[in-house]
Amino acid sequence: MSSEASKNTASGQPKVGALIRARRRQLSMTLQELCDAAGISVGYLSQVERDHATPSLGTLAQIARSLDVGVDYFIATPSMEDGLTRSGDRNRFSVDGSSIVYERIAADFTGNVLSSFVLNVPPGYRSETVSHEGEEILFILEGSITQRLEDDEMVLSAGDSLHFRGNRPHSWSNDTQNFARMLWTGTLPMFRSRTEHPALRGSRADEKTTGTKKERK
Repeated sequence: MSSEASKNTASGQPKVGALIRARRRQLSMTLQELCDAAGISVGYLSQVERDHATPSLGTLAQIARSLDVGVDYFIATPSMEDGLTRSGDRNRFSVDGSSIVYERIAADFTGNVLSSFVLNVPPGYRSETVSHEGEEILFILEGSITQRLEDDEMVLSAGDSLHFRGNRPHSWSNDTQNFARMLWTGTLPMFRSRTEHPALRGSRADEKTTGTKKERK
């Protein structure tokens, strides 16, 4: 599994952190502004931008949305215009630097509200703590995952599921010695439809010239 992940991520493209920093500066956003919009801490984003930490796909989606782009702005992801996927033919990809291998199973069409992936999670993996709008559903296919939801901690094994609001701080980890496979479905948008061309946020650039100048970090 790890060899396939490395095969999919090996490329000469800039690392995720550098792309995030460049896009943030293009929009004249400070670290604090981006963190407030994405619901993450300044310390964590600073580590990501310096490639000292690798965000999960969900967190990267929050960052991308706050920067008015899709996740595929930062990583190469398989196109999914057709809603049918076959187990043996499904394309896999990873966030550069992450040990998780994702299998995209949701289609990409105008107006879709669901994102869905199968996550192949190696032993010892631990996600960051995040919160965001929308909902999430987890269904464990193989192995077990430890889920933290605010002050609650629970172990989900194969066949178990969990449905919760994304605005509750949450994280998860694979605390076992074996790989785990998890089906993740949520309303957090991951990709921009090819027919959608959202305008860039010009207000922050305007603030730089008309308001008090903010230092970029």
